[in-house]
Amino acid sequence: MRKPDPPSLDLRQAWALFAAGARELLWGLRGVSREVRHWRMRAAGIPDAVLRRDALAAIDRKRGNIYGAALFWTLPTRRSPDLLRLLVAYEIMADFLDCASERGAYVGIDNGLQLHRALVEALQPSLDVSDYYRWHPWKDDGGYLRALVQTCRETSGRMPSYESARPLLLRAAHYAQVLALNHEPDSHARDLALKGWAEAHFARDGDLAWFELAAGASAWLTILALLALTAEPGLEEGRIANTYDAYLPWVSLAGTMLDSYGDIVEDAANADHSYIGHYQSAEIATRRVVEIVRRSLAEVAALPGGERHLVIASCMIAMYLTKDSARTPTMHGTTRCILRSSGSLTRLLMPVLRAWRALYGQGSA
Repeated sequence: MRKPDPPSLDLRQAWALFAAGARELLWGLRGVSREVRHWRMRAAGIPDAVLRRDALAAIDRKRGNIYGAALFWTLPTRRSPDLLRLLVAYEIMADFLDCASERGAYVGIDNGLQLHRALVEALQPSLDVSDYYRWHPWKDDGGYLRALVQTCRETSGRMPSYESARPLLLRAAHYAQVLALNHEPDSHARDLALKGWAEAHFARDGDLAWFELAAGASAWLTILALLALTAEPGLEEGRIANTYDAYLPWVSLAGTMLDSYGDIVEDAANADHSYIGHYQSAEIATRRVVEIVRRSLAEVAALPGGERHLVIASCMIAMYLTKDSARTPTMHGTTRCILRSSGSLTRLLMPVLRAWRALYGQGSA
């Protein structure tokens, strides 16, 4: 894997950061808060207590994910309320599916796969809506998941370039269903399933190990980026394909590994799956994460409007590195090493994200 230098802050990046911040402060934060209130009210009304708890946890404990998804709203040159609504709904849906799948993992992988059908069906109105809770121990969500799916269908259909991006959107959504395998409680069976999945879906790539391929596919950042592009009229196929290639695997892989890095102590204590734990040593893990972060930033910087993508990627990296668990004495050295590889824009954003976490009580999320 080549090791590009981390991007240095330049005038274009500074302007993109200012423009994104202004759009978020003036319009985005209020719009996100409005959408979150709507879906939280729907979640609070779920009849089944367990599903209600999972739905509320996906909103309250993963608030950073929602605001991170909404930041993709800054990619198009013009504001689109429909796009903001779409990004928030898709993120809330995906986080809920992750929570519900993890809780019901003991009944088998088929349950997780059935739940995660929603990731695809939310982007393809021609498909019948599945019985998502067919194998799930808890079933009565009062129409909550179907409402999220329907909102995504309706709003994506209003995006001017949606049809151009739909094939790659659906491919990314199909790949993201590998999330169902992550929660298999038997570690040996889980690793066999993930390795088999990676070998079946990706050609051999000397740069990436099987677990890195699965890790990149399991994040839905690619979907969010492509959805954001669909708000631009007359979107060229080459731009769609290049964005897809930058985000899958690179940006998505960086996000998954940084998320896993922040959870490494908790995952070890609970015997949960850890993507970063697949590396042979902590030193190898640090080196690989640094390489992946650098590659992801280089890939998005080369895209049209790359400075706007860099703002989003840098915010993502800073969000993960400001998590409480990434700032403990035992993690401090590694976090600093990753941060040095992440460019001056990420370092500039670190205090902003620390303040955001403190304001919203999201230090451990």
